[in-house]
Amino acid sequence: MIILGLTGSIGMGKSTTARLFMEAGVPVYDADAAVHSLYEGEAAPAIEAAFPGTTVGGRVDRALLSAQVVHDPKAMRRLEGIVHPMLGASRQKFLDDAERAGAPVAVVDVPLLYETRGEKHVDAVVVVTTTSEIQRQRILARDNMTGEKLDAILARQLPDADKRKRADFLVDTSHGLDPVRVRIRDILAEAARLPQRRT
Repeated sequence: MIILGLTGSIGMGKSTTARLFMEAGVPVYDADAAVHSLYEGEAAPAIEAAFPGTTVGGRVDRALLSAQVVHDPKAMRRLEGIVHPMLGASRQKFLDDAERAGAPVAVVDVPLLYETRGEKHVDAVVVVTTTSEIQRQRILARDNMTGEKLDAILARQLPDADKRKRADFLVDTSHGLDPVRVRIRDILAEAARLPQRRT
């Protein structure tokens, strides 16, 4: 089974691209959804111990947690130290299940793939991109998003230009869904012929 890493900066259209991979019959591991699940259960006690006052009713309150970590790189690393091992275990179970089911290709959707050196654990990387104007427009249209919050998020992410340079495959979401569907079909045809390179 070939594992594709799917990544892209905030507002690039990565979630939509992941959904279109699923529409094409590809199993997709959603790291963000896995984090949500961990925050609602397994990770909550450890996060509350490390960041007191960030859980409500036994679940992590993302806004309270964000307030404590978003501007503090050391706190962010401490949080990642708690969450990443749990995420790794859930991702491995997903991949084992996909391989047992006979999937020729699986996708792991990880927003900070390069930032966490996750590219070593996949066979090829798909980077989702768009223009910086479209990106800002999409993000600032979201609820509770401010220019300051956006700048803090972007500061943690590898610049889009760097991701594009390192990508095995690019998906440009600037022109609607149909070109993305065509691109996914091409990527899957090529991926089936790739050698495994993950460590």
